[in-house]
Amino acid sequence: MSSRIPGFFKLTPAARRTAALAAVGAAERPGAWEGLDLGVADAMIENVVGVFGLPNGIAVNLLLNDQDRLVPMVVEEPSVVAAVSNMARLTRAAGGLHAECDPSVMIGQVQVSNPTMGAAARLREALPMLSAIAETVHPQLVAFGGGLRGMEVRELRYDEPGEEPEDIVVLHFFLDCADAMGANMVNTIAERLMPEVVAITGGRAGLRILSNLADRRVVRVRVTIPFAQLDEPDVPGAEVAAGIAAAWRFAWVDPYRAATHNKGIMNGIDAVAIATGNDWRAIEAGAHAWAARDGQYRPLSTWKVRDGALVGTLELPMQVGTVGGPIKVHPTVQQNHAVAQVRGARDLAMLHAAVGLVQNLGALRALAREGIQQGHMRMHARTVALEAGASGEAIGRVVAGLVASGVYTVDAAKAILGR
Repeated sequence: MSSRIPGFFKLTPAARRTAALAAVGAAERPGAWEGLDLGVADAMIENVVGVFGLPNGIAVNLLLNDQDRLVPMVVEEPSVVAAVSNMARLTRAAGGLHAECDPSVMIGQVQVSNPTMGAAARLREALPMLSAIAETVHPQLVAFGGGLRGMEVRELRYDEPGEEPEDIVVLHFFLDCADAMGANMVNTIAERLMPEVVAITGGRAGLRILSNLADRRVVRVRVTIPFAQLDEPDVPGAEVAAGIAAAWRFAWVDPYRAATHNKGIMNGIDAVAIATGNDWRAIEAGAHAWAARDGQYRPLSTWKVRDGALVGTLELPMQVGTVGGPIKVHPTVQQNHAVAQVRGARDLAMLHAAVGLVQNLGALRALAREGIQQGHMRMHARTVALEAGASGEAIGRVVAGLVASGVYTVDAAKAILGR
């Protein structure tokens, strides 16, 4: 297959479906892209009153680990899918992106407060026994390549000024969840271990739950872009690369900039997570905690000029799954998995990260060159046209008029429509 589908953005939605499915050799599931059935929605969460729709797009042109990939994305913000497609086309000329991912190891926490003297040492001695208990909870997981990957004991002390101190002992266990995100599996083991931990430590039972700082489940992606591929009609590629690297250095030193820098990365990652039925809130929590791991909030990516090229990397925890949750229930999620040709949780994690890095590249390139607002407003023009009441072929006419004038208001759109 090839993810390079020229003119994809010019097609109608129906034609885009046909082209995307033909590219990956997948069949269209009847009604998969028409919205979630109310009955299914009612079974998924509580107190359902309806179904809320968001645009489901497909980013093209991505070359990841020498394989072409189409990327389903669910997002309401203009320019996100276009930026991924455009930057993916730029990076594919440089050989694409290359990624790797750790095994799908999640961390479970079993916490006790005010343990008795020597509790941590006793708990460490009991780790073989506790491991044996944990391994009985999900015996079938081993057959899928997962299972328990160890335990450790942590000693903490709550000592906020002005408050009564509290000693805390935490048992950490590490579970390879194979192709699952793993929250339910981890939480079940934590619940099973809590009575044993309380008995050993003599402490008061606290929390027993997974951690969303999945720092044993990290994904890494890299791209190297020669200066020549960054050339623009009026600006040499070396200057574009230098501007992108300078913007990254600003984010590295300043958490106010880093927050917005990382938001741009998550624009891409979250959109893929939603499209594939994954917990984007958990991914966000882990990513932002990871960004602050050295004591200051930093950018998740790096962009540096090296040997005549711009080198970009992205590293972050990525807790995604291809089984469980809404994946087997939601028809649109299933269709999106088919389009993305997902090959397991680690493959999906690498796809998320690749999209995050190319989305970041698009944002920094715009900032370093024309300023992000100019490009963003060109994409926003369609929304303005719709607000003004444009439909059908009139949308294109209004968008062209708004872009030509540089005025992106509803009144300007209505004037073009003659209203």
